[in-house]
Amino acid sequence: MNRYILVCLLASGLGLFSCKRSNLDMTALEEQEQAEDPTYGYNPENVLDFDLNKIKERGYFTAIVDNSSTGMFLYRGEPMGYEYELLSLFAERMGLELRFNITPSMGDGFRKLNSGQGDILAYNLSVTKERQEFMDFTDPHNFVRQVLVQRKPDNWRSLKLHEIEKTLIRNPIDLIGKEVHVRKGSAYTTRLKHLAEEVGGDILIVEEFDELETEALIEMVATGEIDYTVSDEDVALVNARYFPILDVRTAISFPQQIAWGVRKHSPQLLDTLNAWIGHMKRTNEYYALYDKYFKSTRKSKEMVESDFFSKNSERISPYDSLIKIGAEKLGWDWQLLAAQISKESRFDPRAESWVGARGLMQVMPRTANSYGIHNLYSPSLNIKAGVKHLLWLEDVWKEIDDPIEKSKFVLASYNVGQGHVQDAARLAKKYGTNPEQWEDVAKYLRLKAKKKYYMDPVVQFGYCRGDEPVDYVEDILYRYGRYLQMDKSAAVAADDQPIVE
Repeated sequence: MNRYILVCLLASGLGLFSCKRSNLDMTALEEQEQAEDPTYGYNPENVLDFDLNKIKERGYFTAIVDNSSTGMFLYRGEPMGYEYELLSLFAERMGLELRFNITPSMGDGFRKLNSGQGDILAYNLSVTKERQEFMDFTDPHNFVRQVLVQRKPDNWRSLKLHEIEKTLIRNPIDLIGKEVHVRKGSAYTTRLKHLAEEVGGDILIVEEFDELETEALIEMVATGEIDYTVSDEDVALVNARYFPILDVRTAISFPQQIAWGVRKHSPQLLDTLNAWIGHMKRTNEYYALYDKYFKSTRKSKEMVESDFFSKNSERISPYDSLIKIGAEKLGWDWQLLAAQISKESRFDPRAESWVGARGLMQVMPRTANSYGIHNLYSPSLNIKAGVKHLLWLEDVWKEIDDPIEKSKFVLASYNVGQGHVQDAARLAKKYGTNPEQWEDVAKYLRLKAKKKYYMDPVVQFGYCRGDEPVDYVEDILYRYGRYLQMDKSAAVAADDQPIVE
């Protein structure tokens, strides 16, 4: 594993430490250190002045998160995560679109916040005096201790509890002379330095690149690559459910505040967030959400042990290979087709709707029969039938040149039937808007629920509850966007794109 390790020997009582660098190119090391240092290049005069009033005018806010079991991840095609769900609730309350900038490096996250590539820094972030110098913190979501993550003996299952206890560090004094690996730029380094002074001995602090997330270090402890790391207790407990060989019961700090960060000069956003957090803390929903990710042993274990948990796998579903074959025939990105299947059935091949649609793509038996397919509970045959129908709909909308626009018409037609979508296109043309632009057609598809429009002479298929197909398209595109954000191999230089337009 390529990583730069900086070992600091803390001098007891003097607050001094000496550093030893690995034999790497010094220029590269200095550049890396600058990249990881959240204060590097920080100038309060250069912080973007872009508060909530401007965010509302723009119509969306961007959250900077990491890909972790508490930040944002995919599970069976569904975006999930404690921070993700909290942010979604806030966006819904504000009536704003929510966008994400997935950033593993905390140093990069701080800089993106202050330069305007994000509006909220939503890591599992400890409030420290140093960080308060270059950003403001919301009121805390919760209070957690920092704990030592260590490994039980390999044969721990055959040992008695007191035998296991003898092998573990319970008194922080026993960390003297031990190597503890932590994420660079984290509050854990500062805490360990203070702890070394408190216990009156040297602790070997090994700082990893901050792209190496805390959860990756926890896994390295579990696999025996390193002996110790430090984590916030809530994150440590989640990971200990996946790696039962881990022990996370030794606290090395008092409870600390965990909060979101916002730019300086954003008092409106800060006040609004604080008011919303205060409101949420008075609801059962808030505590149910916390319990879901941090206290529900069964649910979290089921997720992290799944092959389709984004921290352990690049897969979205059990049927990715079949989806890729179907998407190739369509000429679509396979993740767009996966997003549609996720919407239709949540990847359940036995799913059946109240109207009789079946399987992964919720194909009606009569439609499948027209393509010579009869077993809709077979994943491969179901996807084959669904793709054949999508190809037929592609031909219906062949006059639309823009492939992105065409895919929206095709998806809506798959949901509600091409006749209703064609009616909406005719209405769009009659009322002077573009019948080949989905935004215009979607407006009239919604209006087909009103008598004035479904009784219009240009309409051939009558009443339609048009909200459903329009929301269907929006939800699929939303899922697709999340898949692209979570796909490391498809990550484009979106990180370098300014959020302010």
